[in-house]
Amino acid sequence: MTEGVLRNKQRDHDPVWHVQVAMVVAIALQWLLPARYTVGPPYILPVIEVLLIIALGLTTPKDKIFRSLARRVNAVLLIAIATVANTYALAGVANQLLQGTKAAENGKHLILAALNIYLTNIIIFGLWYWELDGGGPGARLAIAKHEHDFLFPQQQNESYKHPQWRPTFIDYLYVSSTNAMAFSPTDTMPLSRRGKMLMLAQATLSLISVALVAARAVNILH
Repeated sequence: MTEGVLRNKQRDHDPVWHVQVAMVVAIALQWLLPARYTVGPPYILPVIEVLLIIALGLTTPKDKIFRSLARRVNAVLLIAIATVANTYALAGVANQLLQGTKAAENGKHLILAALNIYLTNIIIFGLWYWELDGGGPGARLAIAKHEHDFLFPQQQNESYKHPQWRPTFIDYLYVSSTNAMAFSPTDTMPLSRRGKMLMLAQATLSLISVALVAARAVNILH
C-alpha cells in the first residue's frame, strides 16, 4: 500500500475514542455539580451514560462507510440524556437566582456551577453536530456535498480545499466552542435548518449561563 493511500485512509478515519473521551469529561463535569442540580440520585445518569459509551464502541461498525440503526439509536440516546441533564442543571441554577434562595447567595459556587454547565454544553453540542451532520460519521462520507448540515472552510475555499479532507469530532467540537463563545457561527456555516436550530439552541443556552448566571454570581461577589 502506497504512502498516499495510507494518508487518505487516515484523513477518512473518524475515531470513536475522541467521542468517548469527550463524553467521559462531560460525565465527570456533571458528577461534580451539586446534587440539587442533578436529575435523581447523583450516580444514576453517570452509570447509564457510561454503559451507553461502552455500547457505542461495540455497536459502531469497523467500516468507514456504514449505516447502523443500533449505533444511531445508542448515540442519539446518549447525547439526548446528557443534554436533558445539563439543561435541567442550568434551569435549576437560573431558578435559584430568580427566586433569591439561600443557595443563590454563594456567588463562588454559582460561578463554578455556571462554568461547569457552560463547558458541558460545548461538549454536548459538539456531539450533536458530529452525530447529525450528513446522517452521522458513517453515512456522510457517501453523500453529496449539498446534503451536509455544515460547510467547513476546507470544503469551500477552492484554492485550499483537499478532496480527501473529512471533518472528525475535533472539528465539530471546535465549531461548538466558537458558537458558544461568539453566540453565532464563525468560520463554519450551518446549511440545513436542523443545523441552524441546533446552533441557535446552543447559543441561547450559552447566553443564559453566561449572561444570567455568571453575571449575577459576580454581582453577588461584589
